[in-house]
Amino acid sequence: MDHDVKASEATPPQRSSTNDRTTSSASPSEGAPAEGGSHTTEGRPAPKPKKKPRKLKPNNVRKLRIDRMMSKAELARRANLSVLTIDRVEKGFGCRMNTKRKILEALGLSLEDRVRVFGEEE
Repeated sequence: MDHDVKASEATPPQRSSTNDRTTSSASPSEGAPAEGGSHTTEGRPAPKPKKKPRKLKPNNVRKLRIDRMMSKAELARRANLSVLTIDRVEKGFGCRMNTKRKILEALGLSLEDRVRVFGEEE
């Protein structure tokens, strides 16, 4: 009988490999954050900081297009641009100088009218 007790004390009980993975790691919410990053109390990564909202520069492209009874698609076709680009410009997003030139020409305006249409340059 004495022999059996010593044999069981000498060799620790074996665990299955799936059990090792689940019980051997500590939960991130139990203590300090995991190495290499911050976390919230639930163990998820901290949210990314929000981007600053873009400043939209108001312009007169939409007003001038409507005054000429022109659709966005027609202006885009005449300017050789996409309708999405026309939409973004009308909403006040920035665009390239070449895009502004194409829009001015498609509206039948001269390059001197750019300040009246797009406002002052930065």
